[in-house]
Amino acid sequence: MPLDGTYLIHGTAMPVPPLAAGLYVVSTPIGNLRDITIRALETLAAAELVLCEDTRHSATLLEHYGIRTPRRSLHEHNERERISEVLALLAEGKAIAQISDAGTPLLSDPGFPLVRAVREAGLPVFAVPGASALLAALASAGLPTDRFSFIGFLPPKAGARINAIAPLAGREETLVFYESPRRLADSLSALAERFGPRPAAVALELTKRFERIFTGTLPELAARFAEGDTKGEAVVLVAGAEPGAVAAAADWQGALTEAMARQPLREAVDEITHRFNLRRKDVYDAALALRG
Repeated sequence: MPLDGTYLIHGTAMPVPPLAAGLYVVSTPIGNLRDITIRALETLAAAELVLCEDTRHSATLLEHYGIRTPRRSLHEHNERERISEVLALLAEGKAIAQISDAGTPLLSDPGFPLVRAVREAGLPVFAVPGASALLAALASAGLPTDRFSFIGFLPPKAGARINAIAPLAGREETLVFYESPRRLADSLSALAERFGPRPAAVALELTKRFERIFTGTLPELAARFAEGDTKGEAVVLVAGAEPGAVAAAADWQGALTEAMARQPLREAVDEITHRFNLRRKDVYDAALALRG
C-alpha cells in the first residue's frame, strides 16, 4: 500500500518533494492514463487537497498511481460556494491541486472563477501543463497550426448555434470546436451550411484505444455523421477562410446595396447570386438585413 505523500510507478513508491503553498492547476490525461507528467504526479501526491470536477471519475487516475490525497468536488454547480473555503485554506499556507475530468482545467471546464478569486486575493497560482484535447487534435489533423482560434462548445439550440457560427465565416485561421456526441451531427451540418466545402477534421477518442480522426470537407463530414451515435466528446477543426474572403464579402454586399437601390429585392438577390457565384440564401438574408 502506498504511503501518504508518495505515488506509484510500476508498483514502486516514489517520494515527493515538498510543495510550496498555492493553487496548482494540474493537467491530467484525456484518455490514456500514461499521458501524465512526473511533475503532475508529484503535485497531486504532495498537495493537501485535490479539487476534482467529479471525485468518482478522478478516483480512477489517482488510485492507478497510488495517490491518497483527500479529494473534494469542484464543479460548475458548487464552484462559487467553494471559493471562500479554498481561499481560507490557501491563506493558511496550504497547497491545493485542481484538476478536471480530463485534460487541462479551465478549457471548457470549471475553474475560472476560482483562479480569478485566488489571483484577486494576491495568492499564488501555478500551472502544471500537460495533455490537452485541443492541442492533440491540432497536432494530428493536418490543418494549419500557425494560427488558430479555440471556440469551444457551440450553443445547443439551433438558432443560437447559427448566430454563433455566422461571425466566424471570414476568419482566416483554423477554428477549433468541442462538441458532444449528441450534437455533433447538427453542428457539422450547420458549419457546412455556413462555411461550404472547407477542409475539416473530426477527432474522436483521442489517445484512447479506438482513436479516430476523420478528414474531408465539411459537407462530407456532415454526411458521414448524419446518422448513428458517436461515442465520446469530439474535437472539430475547420480550415480558415481563404485570404481575401472578407474583402470579397464586402464587395458583394456593396454590390447588393447598389442593386437594391435600382430594382426589387428578389431581382437584386438573383443578380448578386449569379454575379458572385454565391448561395442565394446568404444573399437573400443579407438583403433582408439591409432592407431592415
